[in-house]
Amino acid sequence: MKVLVAFASVAGSTAGIAEWIAGALLARGHDVVLRSVEEITGVTGHDAFVIGSAVHDQAWLPVAADFLTENRRGLRGKPVWLFSVGSPGALRGPLRRWAALEEVDILAELVKDVNPVEHRLFTGVVTAATFGKFGALLFRAVGGRFGDFRDWNAIENWSASIAAALAEQKS
Repeated sequence: MKVLVAFASVAGSTAGIAEWIAGALLARGHDVVLRSVEEITGVTGHDAFVIGSAVHDQAWLPVAADFLTENRRGLRGKPVWLFSVGSPGALRGPLRRWAALEEVDILAELVKDVNPVEHRLFTGVVTAATFGKFGALLFRAVGGRFGDFRDWNAIENWSASIAAALAEQKS
């Protein structure tokens, strides 16, 4: 199957996850195109889609949300997987559980334009620069940690499940 893996990234964390997913699908025999949503002029010619965005203020980046809106007709009736990259894994305790709840809010906005097979919320790379000086101090004060929190095993497992679902549709 010809799969478009599209992403919107600010600092490269989401792009790295999209690259991993594209590589995993390619390794499992799928024809994969990897592009930033800003580079894509249309979605025709693809059989399936994996689309992801960094999350800021509990929402996809505007360029990614606009991509879904502008291409909803072309995505209709085709398998679409969505992923979001935020910061829940960089938090501890109750704040981590609270941040994980943002998936519901994120998905509520996205399903207005597309009916995804599945959505996943991953944690990306979290740096002080992400929050600005005051925000970084506040983030640390509430127990936040800085670092690369991408769970490559979870990303690989999800990629494998997408590849398996696509292989079933192919046959």
